[in-house]
Amino acid sequence: MKRCFFALCLLVAGLLSACATAPKFDTTGVDFSITPPRAVTENTTLQGTPLLWGGIIIASSNLKQVTQFEILAYPLDGNLRPDTGKQPLGRFLAQQQGYLETADYTAGRLMTVSGTLQGTRIGRIGESEYTYPVLQVKQHYLWSRASEEPDTSVHFGIGVMFHN
Repeated sequence: MKRCFFALCLLVAGLLSACATAPKFDTTGVDFSITPPRAVTENTTLQGTPLLWGGIIIASSNLKQVTQFEILAYPLDGNLRPDTGKQPLGRFLAQQQGYLETADYTAGRLMTVSGTLQGTRIGRIGESEYTYPVLQVKQHYLWSRASEEPDTSVHFGIGVMFHN
């Protein structure tokens, strides 16, 4: 009986460790109703406000002292993952102190960032002028490529599975 209980505990522990967990962000003081367009229009009153945004990386570049990401924002789901099935919320710039390897942060990857609003910056999208809110990153989470497509299927059993 003890062996059966021990084997069951190992099985449950193994199954639980295989489950993906959501990133841990400090959401204290975060107002989830503040979108990038609202941050642009209310820039002076919202500077220094803690924010939690996410979306698809459009571009990443290493500047003198920061790594900068241009991100197309989407609403976040319950796991704080950008929900690309919903309407985009606009673009923003996220600046992470120091150097990050931009080869890992390529266009099309999903990213969630927390930080504070630092102001706005004028940029260009094609030939159009665009005002970006600038977020000073405190914490970020780059979603794995496997988690970028929601898995809606149920899997049972033991075996080997191959994905392209």
